Amino acid sequence: MSELRLTSEKRLRIFTGRGYPELAEGVAAELGIPITPTSAYDFANGEIFVRFEESVRGSDAFVIQSHCAPVNKQIMEQLIMVDALKRASAKRITVVAPFYGYARQDKKHRGREPISARLMADLFKTAGADRLMVVDLHTSQIQGFFDGPVDHLFALPLLTNYVGSKVDRSKLTIVSPDSGRVRVAERWSDLLGGCPIAFIHKMRDPRIPNDSVTGKVVGDVKGQTCVVIDDMIDTAGTITKAVDALYADGAKDVIIAATHAVFSGPAVERLKASNVSEVVVTDTLPIPEDSRFDNLTVLPIAPLLARAIREVFEDGSVTSLFDGLS
Repeated sequence: MSELRLTSEKRLRIFTGRGYPELAEGVAAELGIPITPTSAYDFANGEIFVRFEESVRGSDAFVIQSHCAPVNKQIMEQLIMVDALKRASAKRITVVAPFYGYARQDKKHRGREPISARLMADLFKTAGADRLMVVDLHTSQIQGFFDGPVDHLFALPLLTNYVGSKVDRSKLTIVSPDSGRVRVAERWSDLLGGCPIAFIHKMRDPRIPNDSVTGKVVGDVKGQTCVVIDDMIDTAGTITKAVDALYADGAKDVIIAATHAVFSGPAVERLKASNVSEVVVTDTLPIPEDSRFDNLTVLPIAPLLARAIREVFEDGSVTSLFDGLS
């Protein structure tokens, strides 16, 4: 009678949608493995078809797709990929969404509004995702929307290491563009040796998207190099107004540091026209050549994602990547 041999060897597989394959290629290169070949195309009416060209049965699958424009297409394609993996008997499916779409819709401001960030989590769970991996969510409580493990990675150490190496820390002030991100500013301060913090008093009408009124600067910024921090730069209206307010209050230099370079509409022109010394972002989203400018610095996020994927695959500690951040 022949002996039946069972193997518990796991297989790591990386998959990418068509939205931003360069990021997945960078992650795969860091891990030293190829991206699993995938056939994907659109039907004439816009419907998406996906098929994997190799067996994925029993694999530990990581589906990388950042929700760049057109956002809804990237999300739908990733959902379809997850569904295909589930039906092809992947052992575990992790959705890697460095930029998580609809994260700003995490609560109701008024009646008869959706909580779309929760809907996103429900969709991925229904499609078959076992785990989510994201970078710098708009608000941390979005993690609670998904019924399963969520690896919430922070670009903070990457950004602080870069900024800290460029400026005199004794003349540095961290600036939150509104009161809601003061806690993040405190983390920046902790990692940069306890430098002072300021914030901009801002008012926003929830009925008008991408528009705010910048008020006064709270804190002493005179003669300081100010770093305005945020999770994303969308149309750049809020953050360029903050830059103007800081210079008006006597700041010596102003640097902008943000994780996600959404750069919608007039963002690039506004940043070019502002007096900001440098704009520092990561490449969680693709930044085409026509959206790049002289004082833009783009830091690679692929090494952080690769380290997190390796820890998850090897049942290690993703918390060790947070550098003590809670």
